[in-house]
Amino acid sequence: MNRRDFLMAGFAVTPLATLLAACGDKGNWPEGMQPIKWDRETCVVCNMVISDRRFAGEMRGGPKNTIFKFDDPGCVALWLSDKAGAYPWMREAATKLWIADVNSSGKDVTWLEATKSQYITKTSPMGFNFGAVAHPQAGSVDFPTMCEHVVTKFKKGRA
Repeated sequence: MNRRDFLMAGFAVTPLATLLAACGDKGNWPEGMQPIKWDRETCVVCNMVISDRRFAGEMRGGPKNTIFKFDDPGCVALWLSDKAGAYPWMREAATKLWIADVNSSGKDVTWLEATKSQYITKTSPMGFNFGAVAHPQAGSVDFPTMCEHVVTKFKKGRA
């Protein structure tokens, strides 16, 4: 193949590649949320690959709109407890914290505001065993209670 044919073949393939890239998984991401690259990105707390869409979470905030991604609501709780001093902006109203609705199925994730969600007992990737739901259910707890339970359990396990 001569140089001219090679270049023409490249120009012919470029529009097709552009179309295929546009057909990617756009997801149902809330405004301001950075898409999670499933099975490629890792949790900032446990370094586990974020795979189970029903338990994923993301935080965005601070002066540089820093992003942190999580694979389990319990990892969110530990991060908030451990890093409050390093990232004082985490508790500010402008900081966004999303968590997947545990009832999401397939690739269609419903994202909830983590601090306004309720948490039910559900086997989760890191074994903290909480899943987020939008509305109170029998036995559900609010965000602060879930965080307190996870932090207490984790600290007991390390003693």
